[in-house]
Amino acid sequence: MKTLRLVPILLFSLSSILSFSQKNSASEKMYFPPNSGNEWETKSISSLGWNSAKQQELVDFLAQKNTKSFIILHNGKIVMENYFDGQTASSPWYWASAGKTLTSFTVGIAEQEGFININNKISDYLGTDWTMETSAQEDQITCKNLLTMTSGIEDSNGDGILRENLLYKADAGKRWSYHNVYVKLQDVVSKATGKSWQNYFSTSLKDKIGMSGAWISKNNNEVYWSDARSMARFGLLALNKGNWNGTLILNQKYFHDATKTSQNINLAYGYLWWLNGKSTYYLPMTQMQFSGSLIPSAPKDMFCALGKNDQKIYVVPSKNLVIIRMGKSANNSNFARSDFDEMLWQKIKAMMN
Repeated sequence: MKTLRLVPILLFSLSSILSFSQKNSASEKMYFPPNSGNEWETKSISSLGWNSAKQQELVDFLAQKNTKSFIILHNGKIVMENYFDGQTASSPWYWASAGKTLTSFTVGIAEQEGFININNKISDYLGTDWTMETSAQEDQITCKNLLTMTSGIEDSNGDGILRENLLYKADAGKRWSYHNVYVKLQDVVSKATGKSWQNYFSTSLKDKIGMSGAWISKNNNEVYWSDARSMARFGLLALNKGNWNGTLILNQKYFHDATKTSQNINLAYGYLWWLNGKSTYYLPMTQMQFSGSLIPSAPKDMFCALGKNDQKIYVVPSKNLVIIRMGKSANNSNFARSDFDEMLWQKIKAMMN
């Protein structure tokens, strides 16, 4: 009889411990690393109740898939941080199109500071004839069109953003097409603020959250380079909806609009952010609509920054997670989302279960 009574007691105790652990994790205060120095608090896989036996499988997979840097944050603390192929915590790497989200944030800051209005025409800031379109066609294109990839500009001329490459394809707002013309938003911010893009970005965003890195010009396009922890800092800012340790960097109205469906064509796209969990999506370089979620194995509330050759920032509000991947292409060269996203999330889920 004593043994029979002990079983429910032990079960109750184990249940209580697990319940306490889950509540403790849920109520844990969000951590922000200092803006200077190398200090960054960590926590263990086991403290989250994850399967540590699956961690090495994930690490091996990352190494096999040409990864340079990989970081997982939970409530701001580092859970995993791995470097491969000679990369270190201080080595810079390019963000590619994952850096579009930096432009999105900075445009939002410029709007909240009263320098621009994203509903205004690009020509209000850059003057007319910044494209090869007619005046009537060009006059339709707003800052929001560039944020949402709905400029209507021809997308078969590669990444070039010189005037001679900016040709009419459709009326603004009528067609979703992945195009580097969004870079013109950096010119808009520079013209409106009277500062260089580099300077305004640094003082309004980069320096405020302790990021390193710089914009480097390539083919008339500004590409951001930094270490992986700087990318993680930006992901942490996004997880906290534009708030950095009590300091509001970006207002929540703009952030909310940036991370929800921004137009009725590509449901999986916000203001230069990719959105998971939608019923359909489009991909770069195609006008095909695909059914289902962007990354089926990932949480539905996830939003992400996706760059060429598998540069990734995954932000998962429901799990207080930020996940960073930098490196060479995992399989073949790609523009944003790839099969690697799904494969990686299957490995992450196996560890989290």
